[in-house]
Amino acid sequence: MTKLYDCRDAFAAALEDVAVDDPRICAVVNDSVGSSKVANFGKRFPERLINVGIAEQTMVGLAAGLANSGKIPFVCAAAPFLTGRALEQIKADVAYSETNVKLAGQSPGLAYGELGPTHHSIEDLAWMRSIANMTVIVPADPIETDQVVRAAASTPGPMFLRISRMGVPAVHDEHYRFSIGKAARLREGGDVTLIANGVLVCRALEAATMLAAEGVQARVLNMATVRPLDEAAVLDAAAETGRIVTVEEHTIYGGLGGAVAEVVVSHHPVPMRILGVPGTFAPTGSAEWLLQHFGLTAQGICDAALELVGAKV
Repeated sequence: MTKLYDCRDAFAAALEDVAVDDPRICAVVNDSVGSSKVANFGKRFPERLINVGIAEQTMVGLAAGLANSGKIPFVCAAAPFLTGRALEQIKADVAYSETNVKLAGQSPGLAYGELGPTHHSIEDLAWMRSIANMTVIVPADPIETDQVVRAAASTPGPMFLRISRMGVPAVHDEHYRFSIGKAARLREGGDVTLIANGVLVCRALEAATMLAAEGVQARVLNMATVRPLDEAAVLDAAAETGRIVTVEEHTIYGGLGGAVAEVVVSHHPVPMRILGVPGTFAPTGSAEWLLQHFGLTAQGICDAALELVGAKV
């Protein structure tokens, strides 16, 4: 059986590691020590873990103040509340002011499935991507998550990191090197390109295997950085495969699919399918059930690709 990983573990371990060598690193939480898995960080660096309680606006504003005093704060909170409740502070105190704050949205997308629409974070990429100066990154596995944390710590400026709790396999090996703004080509193919990030990357790879059995060769791109987008990789996909399917654990409006479509329609129009939550509130149910409900599965991705290439589903 393939081993599955919680990317929050890789996030927490990497945060502790960079904090050892850089005393500026600190963590700011909203009573989310457990859910962000930073309890051990607090034990190792008690003076560098600030818990403001359930006060997200205060949390982000305080982090901006810490950054202005020379610290590098990682704000660790459930993605729906970090982005939804503190959006004004993120816009004005972090992005507009260009403070060196790293926003770590934990358990995004549909991960809180049974807790329902109040806890589903399916708008966060659209909100964050629309804010000037904000880098937006969605790692796909623990290897990439580790490298994303290190890149965030060493790169000045506002960032939003989307850290999944849903179990995922490793899709990268030890030779992988993450670079902000660069997509990773995980599989070659000339008939259609599958572009995914986060927990959907492993499902896109599985869909590519299913497509190969149908005689369709699918390129797979892990588009971890949503902003700045790797426009060159998108345009190469459009020119060389002629068809693109995007898939994300997010509404179809304004996220990865929207970002890719903006590039495609402006420079090299090709047929596309944008897979995600279709502009509705997601119902209550397990995370796995919700992915199946919205067709965010290997089979769903395969079917969308087959439709584009004109094969029978």
